[in-house]
Amino acid sequence: MKKTYIQIVSLLCLLLLGACTKEPAPTKETQQVNEQEQKKNDYDAAVEKKNAELGMTPLELTAYSEEVGAVLVEPTHTNFAVNEIVTVKGTVENQDQLQENYVWIKIRFDGEALSDDSMEYYAPIQDGTFKQDVRLFNGEGEYQVTVMLPSTDRKNYYYDLAKFTVFNVNPTMRRDLTYTPFAQDAGLSLEVPDSGYIKESGIFTLKGKIATIKGTNETLMLELKKDEDTWKHVLPVKNGQFTYDVPLFYGKGVHQLKVYVPDEEKKDYYQAGTILYIDNESELVTEPISYMTTYHERGVNLTYPTTGGEETNLTYRIKGTIDKDAPFAKETTHLYITTKKDDDEALSVIPVDNYTFDDEFYLRFGPGTYDVTVSVPEIKEKNSSKFYYYDVAKFTVESIGTEDQRDSLPSRGVQSDAPEITALAKELVTEDMTDREKAKAIYEFTAKSIAYDVEKQKNSEFQWDDSALKVLELEKGICQDYTYLALALLRASGMEARYVAGTAGAGFNFSRHAWVEVKVDGEWLTMDPTWGAGYIANGEFVANYTEDYFAPNEEAFKTHSRSGVQY
Repeated sequence: MKKTYIQIVSLLCLLLLGACTKEPAPTKETQQVNEQEQKKNDYDAAVEKKNAELGMTPLELTAYSEEVGAVLVEPTHTNFAVNEIVTVKGTVENQDQLQENYVWIKIRFDGEALSDDSMEYYAPIQDGTFKQDVRLFNGEGEYQVTVMLPSTDRKNYYYDLAKFTVFNVNPTMRRDLTYTPFAQDAGLSLEVPDSGYIKESGIFTLKGKIATIKGTNETLMLELKKDEDTWKHVLPVKNGQFTYDVPLFYGKGVHQLKVYVPDEEKKDYYQAGTILYIDNESELVTEPISYMTTYHERGVNLTYPTTGGEETNLTYRIKGTIDKDAPFAKETTHLYITTKKDDDEALSVIPVDNYTFDDEFYLRFGPGTYDVTVSVPEIKEKNSSKFYYYDVAKFTVESIGTEDQRDSLPSRGVQSDAPEITALAKELVTEDMTDREKAKAIYEFTAKSIAYDVEKQKNSEFQWDDSALKVLELEKGICQDYTYLALALLRASGMEARYVAGTAGAGFNFSRHAWVEVKVDGEWLTMDPTWGAGYIANGEFVANYTEDYFAPNEEAFKTHSRSGVQY
């Protein structure tokens, strides 16, 4: 009985111990590892089976291998199977005789590829050895691989070392990021994306480093292609780093992006660095922005828009920054925006504050396609009656606005929506006035309130911010300033008015001039408040108001020659 009792107790202890030491349920991570291990085992089994079917034959090298003392350690057969990766490994005894320090490996997929049916690796030769793990990028199928060595007497020239066929049993599709010798020598590396084939929608981020570029104005070049469409863009590199949101302009489908590195020996010349394929899932087709060399030289970074061809209604916004380390960055206090539709053109000014700009401009000529040009001002020491600027970017905008408001909207120098101007306009005109009476009141105020600035004209003391508000504050100006103020007050009063450019004078004594045309009762009425203000005698302005230049007849206005309207 005692023995039986001991046996029963022992059995209970074993049962209890078994219950206490039950293995925990596998975690999600453990399951994934197990699944991956199982897949690897399945692929390895598939490799063995395929190799048995292929009846592998030994790999033979070309005669060039003997000339340079090259040996291919891996692979060893001309036809074989692998699980996604094939290793190319070898030695070169006479490396010092080669003109380049890279082995060129070309891979071509036999069949329809997801992006491109080929890709290339450049494996560095170090101390006479090279090794490269080559990913068979298009998944399961057959690939042709060519291994080439550099020439002994010609730069950038290669001879075949070996060719072989390899079958990939793994269906996974993934392209490596590969770099040309130019890119590797320059130290190019992409942080984003981390693959040579990605899926994006409309835009994707490119970010990386290039070790040999340390200056503030160095560049890379991008080339985006899809079918027959191509766009090139020079990308600034600062302190060896770069980042850029690349628009996928050409709609749904695979875009190819080539990244080029600067040539060390040729100025403004680039060499291929790497290739990416971006499968755009967005069907939106947009237009590229054209960037000029001045864009990078002056440190402009246009963060919006990133593409052309957008639709808008009446106004359009641009924003971005100026690199504070770029030439004339501190002096770049504004940008010029030229908008052109058919034969009509307008010039707007966008302020730059603390190296940043973010503002709107008008599309004043009604619905349609506008060509927009962004420019930086020429920075000069001497005064001038003309302003010069350099184009930095061009794009198009599609206005869906319903009205042509060219002569009604505020414009450069004509702040008709400013509180000071609208308040003054309300003082000068009343609702019971006729259009002619309103125009006459504004003509009289402008001519009587502003003194002609002889020194400004004599010394060409023109400024980019000359305007209605400025002349109202200074109470002096030249013809453009009288015109700015009169236009602002007229438009603030609800009247259409425009800036007329031309010349004025008699005989050989004439010069550039500006005056006003205002629509009165459906007809354009001419008025010149500058000449109505007085005259110059002995180099001094003499105030002498006259109505002669309000709606003058043709004979009275024969001293003026009209060249056109400016916006």
